[in-house]
Amino acid sequence: MLEAKLARKKHANDRSSIVISGDCRVGGKELLLIGGPCAIEDMDQMKEVARVLSTSSINAIRGGLFKPRTSPYAFQGLGADGLTIVEETRKISGMPFVSEVMSKEHLDIALDHLDILQVGSRNMQNFELLKALGKTDKPILLKRGLSSTIEELILAAEYIMAEGNEKVILCERGIRSYDQSTRNVLDLGAVAVLKQMTHLPVLVDPSHAAGRADIIPDLSRAAIACGADGLIIEAHPVPERSVSDAKQALTLPELCELIHSLDGIARAVGRSLPAPKRIPARKVA
Repeated sequence: MLEAKLARKKHANDRSSIVISGDCRVGGKELLLIGGPCAIEDMDQMKEVARVLSTSSINAIRGGLFKPRTSPYAFQGLGADGLTIVEETRKISGMPFVSEVMSKEHLDIALDHLDILQVGSRNMQNFELLKALGKTDKPILLKRGLSSTIEELILAAEYIMAEGNEKVILCERGIRSYDQSTRNVLDLGAVAVLKQMTHLPVLVDPSHAAGRADIIPDLSRAAIACGADGLIIEAHPVPERSVSDAKQALTLPELCELIHSLDGIARAVGRSLPAPKRIPARKVA
């Protein structure tokens, strides 16, 4: 940690608050709650996501354009062809959009269309990508590698910050274990440690930790109770039809119910949910 000059805390109350877009921010009292599908499939899918989530306390939407997959034969994402869907989703929902980039080429394609640039677990130590992201002024959601230590995650953040971009959001998404009851093991101890060691906001991804939809609500509530600054959760209009990670996707109503259940826990730890939107999402023909 001695080399993490920019990410580490300078004093006990050192805490960064990062503006995402408009009045959406992370690191303050209000939680950042991100929801949406693993992968963008088509316009109808994302219109429904925007329609439902725009009246909830979700304050950002996720959806994968570029998908890193274990098998080369699995769906790799729509890529640049999905950018028009991203733009329409942002307009309909009025919310910022989060998506992963895996290379400098992806960054060049998607930079002007995304509000948060995500670095997936497989790319946490893709140092050339991290340096390129450090030259942007967009918030970066940096996920912990599936076998990475806490110090390695912090130093990956340092790569981005050392290039001038201090808008880094850390994300615990589970680490690999011998136990197959869940896809990964959600390390909530890492959340508490990261909040002590760094001033950066910390999110939790219970979807990739669990790999199964039934325990995501419990993991989400535990994450907020232990000090996470927000959540990123997978949800799909029809999970069983999802082209990616169907088993860990909630339905949209289930996601809204889960978010509602966080209110008491958030207040107990001095946090608050974003206010639900008063105006329904704009309808698009």
